Amino acid sequence: MNISVTANGRSYRFTLLDNPTAKDFYARLPLRLTLKDYANTEKIAMLEQKLTKAQAPKGTSAKRGDITYYAPWGNLALFYRDFGYADGLIPLGTFSNETSKAMSEEFVELLSGKDLEVVFDKLP
Repeated sequence: MNISVTANGRSYRFTLLDNPTAKDFYARLPLRLTLKDYANTEKIAMLEQKLTKAQAPKGTSAKRGDITYYAPWGNLALFYRDFGYADGLIPLGTFSNETSKAMSEEFVELLSGKDLEVVFDKLP
């Protein structure tokens, strides 16, 4: 499942994982969200409805560029810094193999700035 994340007029390609939580997220697209900083590590946005936790791991760690879901709060999280293991963190996806290193660095730089309006959408 491929998606785009559009911010500041530019689109970035991500590939979602093949798990029930990622599929639930994909089914809700398109979504327009405002990402707000959390702990100088990630940008987060609350979702209107919680995603499924079916077959989800107890937790995971995240790397720069990862899209995750934090089940206890019901929020989406995009990481601009590596983060250690957290209970309740479910991996959703990361940059597509088609996304150049320059584009992925540009997006991570956007995330590390102020609040960011983004649109998540499905790609064919």
